[in-house]
Amino acid sequence: MSLVEVFLDRDRLSVVQIIYCTLSPQKLTLSPEKELHSNKKSRYQRPEISWFSMNKTSLSLVARPVERLIENRTVFAGKDSELCIYDTYQQVERVRLRAEELMFCGMLTGKKVMHWDAGKTPFFPGESFIIAPDSEVYIDFPTATLETPTSCMTIEIARERIASLAEQLYESHGINDLDYSSSCFQHSHHTAETQLLLERLTGVYAENHPDRKLLIDLGITELTVRLLRNKSRSFLLSKSRNEPDANGVNAAVAYIESRLYKPLSIDRLCAVSCMSRSRLYSEFRNKLAASPCEYHKQRRMERALELLDRNFSVTKTCFELGFQNPSHFSRLFRQCFGYSPRQYQSQRK
Repeated sequence: MSLVEVFLDRDRLSVVQIIYCTLSPQKLTLSPEKELHSNKKSRYQRPEISWFSMNKTSLSLVARPVERLIENRTVFAGKDSELCIYDTYQQVERVRLRAEELMFCGMLTGKKVMHWDAGKTPFFPGESFIIAPDSEVYIDFPTATLETPTSCMTIEIARERIASLAEQLYESHGINDLDYSSSCFQHSHHTAETQLLLERLTGVYAENHPDRKLLIDLGITELTVRLLRNKSRSFLLSKSRNEPDANGVNAAVAYIESRLYKPLSIDRLCAVSCMSRSRLYSEFRNKLAASPCEYHKQRRMERALELLDRNFSVTKTCFELGFQNPSHFSRLFRQCFGYSPRQYQSQRK
């Protein structure tokens, strides 16, 4: 099958090079021994080619030398972190990925299916997947083609750095249960703020800025804090379901969870949690990095994702969660995730 690939310059103004290649499009299956970090050279090497692509989530243009069809790897190294961009141009199954340190994976384009001990999950743009240190997953690429490659970014963060930031969060806000040292996997959707951070980080890794090291350090710190906060939030939500009367915050979170479809009453939340308004807001800020109203909105949007995944229509999802206007619901959804509910559903078809 012939393919014409047009390579544009960084400003996307002029054609740099046109490459013609004839490659077999048939589906491949890799044995578990074939890993992403293999040093074997592909017979389709084109080391002189620079690929400039704009992914669907508007990440910065990044040059990626094309050296192999399956998980072509471009590396940008920092002091105690490493950003990699993987591009796959052919359908393939059971590709092994092992994380030596905590690995943050963010999808750019296409679709993957992530397999681990507990099961499997589809992985789309706008989502993240966390792999704990010394853990591994196997990955399928069901939609990758020469014309529409599947692309993903990963950031490995040293466990010493994570431990240091976790200790700081504990000392400043009393947040614990942030251990990423044991085997665990965490699949979630990016917020708009996290997506902007990833765009910024990708650009900083790729550019030759005089303050590059400092900017990378700041960006990785922010990303790590977001990951730790999200883990703490998930733990607190789980505890509130199992032990709603353990403390005031658990009671407040359980109350919100049981009434996502109704407007939130702060006075009622204070009564349920046995806290004053100022204490309630302070506890939410410390434990959840959000006010009660912000947390309520976040959880409604996360529940909306669950309903849309169950093939609820946008309108039905809107009314199930107590919204009166589908346009207002769609606007809030876009503010939270960076795309509309209809775009979210169409991406998964």
